[in-house]
Amino acid sequence: MLRALSRSRAAAAACALALSAPAAQACTSFILRAADEGVVYGRTMEFGLPLQSQLAVIPRKLAMAGTGPDGTAGGGLAWTSKYGAAGANALGLPVLVDGMNEAGLAGGLLYLPGLAQFQQVGPSEARNSIASFELLTYALTNFASVAEVKAALPKIKVSQAPQAAFKGVVPVHMTLHDATGASLVVEYIGGELQMRDNPLGVLTNAPAFDWHTANLGNYLTLSAYDPKPLQIGSLTIAPPSTGSGAPGLPGQMSSPARFVRAFMYSRAAPTLPTSTDAVGNAFHILNNFDIAPGIIRTSADATAGGGVAGIETTEWSAVSDTKTKRYYLRTYADSQSRMIDLTKADLDATAIRTIPIDKPGAVVDLSR
Repeated sequence: MLRALSRSRAAAAACALALSAPAAQACTSFILRAADEGVVYGRTMEFGLPLQSQLAVIPRKLAMAGTGPDGTAGGGLAWTSKYGAAGANALGLPVLVDGMNEAGLAGGLLYLPGLAQFQQVGPSEARNSIASFELLTYALTNFASVAEVKAALPKIKVSQAPQAAFKGVVPVHMTLHDATGASLVVEYIGGELQMRDNPLGVLTNAPAFDWHTANLGNYLTLSAYDPKPLQIGSLTIAPPSTGSGAPGLPGQMSSPARFVRAFMYSRAAPTLPTSTDAVGNAFHILNNFDIAPGIIRTSADATAGGGVAGIETTEWSAVSDTKTKRYYLRTYADSQSRMIDLTKADLDATAIRTIPIDKPGAVVDLSR
């Protein structure tokens, strides 16, 4: 009983802390499953400052080193990449904030303001630690499955190393999905590693994952079908029009609302024949989370925005096909998909390859 009360109080405190943070950095993620047993993972990327992302391909057998707890580059854990990986980087750093490896393990880092607190790492443990923003890169270059990640992460430390451009520790949690359909959420709360199996396949931002799953209990009546008319005496109250499914679906931009919508959209999506078919469906679902300029604004005094004032938009949306090993990305300026096929990419290169994605989209003139 005392233990249950302690957990309840901790959850309440965590929730209050999260809800007090500015509503920004509105990333949304989910998975779809195809009839050919393929698994497709999609996510949006929003942030309070331009991430200047590029596509990046990390080869196998590349020497890599984590950031030290004090922020010193190369002062942390050293490893050699076992798997090649592709995805999107940020701020010119040799790390992935979203991506997939050649074994079909895919995932991303999503913002967790006000809640993420990483481990205290002393000098004697520095060489067994990485920074929070290196967590996904470490997972994708070392492991083939969710099960391997679950076994390995307790053996290393994720420190509170600051990131210079961000002006401090980067508070994130991680979503992972493998080719078998297993999904995992990795969070560091109160300085402790928490790993949660994620049968929903959905993740957004704060509050923590457990809060979101409990909150779904408020939406058990959601349905994709038109509601049935209500008869009261001689009066019939019917939906005003066809296409009235999902009444009560929250429409605001908050993380809890987006979690419910992503759950509803991914759960209601038809099971398509192949994972390639599901890629197109994933992008259509992602369009529902596309943030138009102006509806979310960050202020310079907001700690969750990295001290940057501006208008937040969806910088890019990405989809990973864990069956075909193809990684797709569309940007704010260009809705045409870029794609990296990990079965064809040079994963035996000697350095990380980066590919600019900041070119504007082209308009096809069909006037004549």
